[in-house]
Amino acid sequence: MASINDPFSSVDFSDLPPLAKFTTRDRTQLPYRAYPSTTAIPNEGSVVLIHGSSATSSSMHPMAKAFSAAGYRVFALDIRGHGASGRKGQIAYIGQLEDDLADFMHAVSPPKPVTLAGFSSGGGFAIRIAGSNRQQLFQSYLLLAPFLSQDAPTQRSGSGGWTSVGVPRIIAIAILNGFGIKVFNSLPVLRFAVSDSAKAILTPEYSYALETNFRPHRDYLADLRHMDQPFRILIGANDDIYYPDRLAEVMKQAGKDTEVTVIPEVDHIHLILSSVALKKSIEALNSLRSQQ
Repeated sequence: MASINDPFSSVDFSDLPPLAKFTTRDRTQLPYRAYPSTTAIPNEGSVVLIHGSSATSSSMHPMAKAFSAAGYRVFALDIRGHGASGRKGQIAYIGQLEDDLADFMHAVSPPKPVTLAGFSSGGGFAIRIAGSNRQQLFQSYLLLAPFLSQDAPTQRSGSGGWTSVGVPRIIAIAILNGFGIKVFNSLPVLRFAVSDSAKAILTPEYSYALETNFRPHRDYLADLRHMDQPFRILIGANDDIYYPDRLAEVMKQAGKDTEVTVIPEVDHIHLILSSVALKKSIEALNSLRSQQ
């Protein structure tokens, strides 16, 4: 899908920080990238960045640099099943991603207050955390064009051509999970419109376990209702994966009187790349800090 893949060809990755590693509860070493504040007087706290579907920590490089230049310490993760974190497209069990994030926070201890910022599927995963009993791992949340659900009114058909979903297989495996049978959770159920040349970097498909975990819970409205920490939502007016004009109504359905910032002339991927969108994200981050 050109609108997803092509914009990164113009990104300068020459100053991409090397991967550091932390150890999880299953003794696996997972990678992340650390960005120090580059201002003379750093802002208080830090930001943890979660990339979108199929991607890696490097996709968040322009945003990480922008937050670093704004005075924040920044940490960008390779979520398990992506990039250099384990076998691509696979995790061991549903809930492992939450455990990994908790282990990262314990091992690395980003300076507080910490904002969890997630983009697209990473934004959906941030909602999953923000609506759970682990929400106080972070003092605030920044949701960037967050994925809600394939059944949400915000969702374009096939995510605008980005995804191909094996619905019958998902239904069958979900029924088996209801009976405690999880042997088929490693089967692929979601594929992305990734070029052959990009498969060396990106993750072309997700197992049932990863697809189920890297998103909000199936009752995404319940996750939204249970979010008690401060949060902000941004989306591009030209988003080609989701319907940006429907996001505010979903928040109202969840009982959240939260303004959705819609950025003119910005599509899905440029929400994390364009200078205008990055400026809006910094403003949202600064606003969250003023509430703490």
